[in-house]
Amino acid sequence: MKSRPNPPIQAAQALYIAADTLKGRGSTWAMPHRFQGEQREQFDDGWGSLAQSFDPEALPPATQIIEECAQRILSSNQSPDIPFDQSINPYRGCEHGCIYCFARPTHSYLNLSPGLDFETRIIAKVNAAERLRATFARPSYVPRLTCIGTATDAYQPVERTLGLTRALIEVLQEYRHPFSVLTKSSGIERDLDLLQPMAEQRLVSCYISITTLDPALARILEPRAASPQRRLRTLKTLASAGVPVGVSVSPLIPFLNEPELERILEAAAEAGARSAFCIPLRLPWEVNPLFQDWLQRHVPERAARIMARVREMRGGKDNDARFGSRMRGEGIWAELLSQRLRKACARLGLARERQSLDLSLFCRPAGRAAADGCKSGPEQGSLF
Repeated sequence: MKSRPNPPIQAAQALYIAADTLKGRGSTWAMPHRFQGEQREQFDDGWGSLAQSFDPEALPPATQIIEECAQRILSSNQSPDIPFDQSINPYRGCEHGCIYCFARPTHSYLNLSPGLDFETRIIAKVNAAERLRATFARPSYVPRLTCIGTATDAYQPVERTLGLTRALIEVLQEYRHPFSVLTKSSGIERDLDLLQPMAEQRLVSCYISITTLDPALARILEPRAASPQRRLRTLKTLASAGVPVGVSVSPLIPFLNEPELERILEAAAEAGARSAFCIPLRLPWEVNPLFQDWLQRHVPERAARIMARVREMRGGKDNDARFGSRMRGEGIWAELLSQRLRKACARLGLARERQSLDLSLFCRPAGRAAADGCKSGPEQGSLF
């Protein structure tokens, strides 16, 4: 695939596309981002144009893929709350449309809306594999714990045609670099031919995100992700192939999917999960108004109760970004969730720690082999 220069990205307009929900989309709101200097309002000119602008047929929310040539592909982690050192995200934005996604505000840096734009304007880093190979080839590079799909789902629908995630895994396999991957897509099964041999060398672990077992809730909470039963089948497929797999019951939303915690863990353990973790709902930046708008549209009778419990876990605020508490929450209810997780995992034989991976097998192939002392393959002479 040929890389093209980064195209200009147009600013999104701030408006509701439809009063009701849009099929297959988590948000109906192309809300203004926090850096936007001007606000726009709809105005009825008397010719019916305002009514037409709210017609879903008049403004179909089609997905647009924007190609980008990334300067770098590895992002270092500065948070003590996260159990990996660096991450890889081959895409920006995610077509799954999960309304709670904490990564939505990252679209603000692109002058795009964290609302509808986040799930309809997907940035594809078309040179991701080339950048990763160049990084690994540097003599100064030292392997560190790496996770794919932290701010976007690496197996969202566009991956079927672009294959950027598979190309990255091929590079990771070539250099025998360990990694983990988090997804809620069954598309990961496509790459089982790469994941299975890497799992035998303790070079990969997978985590499947399952937030609910209720397909009706899943359709509105994460509209373009695989169904809950399909994710359980994916978990079982990976486990049967010998790939270590865990389950993420995240985010836990009070009075919405939180009552299902034990049932989800039981279903995941039965499918072959080895470990589990969960994170209470986070509402950073623009996620907060987007999520509260979603509550009013889908569960208005529970909206106030849900937000009251969220604030109880976040020190009276809608969100708490402090290290140490942002991934766990605080207070009696947060501790109760933690106890429920611990007891369920102990009963089901699920580990709380992430699968350990082997960093010692990292090896630069071909011309780098002799310098690194790697004897796993034929050496290639250097021209210099």
